[in-house]
Amino acid sequence: MATDSKDPRVNVIIHNDFATYKPEVLRELAGARGCVWALGISQNQVTKEDYVRITKDYALEAAKAFSTLTDEGEEPFRFVYVSGEGATQSPGRFSPIFARVKGETETALGEMSTKISTLQADSVRPAFVDASAHQAVQKYIPDPGLMMRSMITVLGPPIRTLYKSGHSPTPILGDFLTKMAMGKVDGQIEGPGAFRLGGAWIVENVGFRRVMGL
Repeated sequence: MATDSKDPRVNVIIHNDFATYKPEVLRELAGARGCVWALGISQNQVTKEDYVRITKDYALEAAKAFSTLTDEGEEPFRFVYVSGEGATQSPGRFSPIFARVKGETETALGEMSTKISTLQADSVRPAFVDASAHQAVQKYIPDPGLMMRSMITVLGPPIRTLYKSGHSPTPILGDFLTKMAMGKVDGQIEGPGAFRLGGAWIVENVGFRRVMGL
């Protein structure tokens, strides 16, 4: 998708080990000041161990590595972690794996933001991520399978019309995530649907919608 854009500002880096960032990779990222971390997978597609590694460990290693891209006294590197509605810092007996692991990741990023002066690692919790009206990305979306397609077909319309607080349209979500990574919504985050966790913001779906005027 990035390559197809033919935008001269885009530099595609093929990185195969998300647990390690060698100096040569960081040199290619020199000058970067923000990142939207949207790497993830369904908990139903992998083992619990793999889910933790992909969802939590990779994100924490990236945030730690990217914090070295700025120096003391400069604006901190802005790391925006795409979490998910349902993530929690207080899991119960029946909380699903994703809720626990994403909640743990949010907490760890908040702690890192407190301890590392060159890092600001906030989290956003989208809900029903809906690309149905986003033609620019349609051909890049992997087939989710028959069951998920059926669920989207059945649940999509009522969520879009009756449960708007749980709706995350991708054109607007992408705009918000990008603006957050650029520091362009700093003065607008505080309010309903957003709270502080350590040195970071956790922005729930209703918070993102509020900021974007939905």
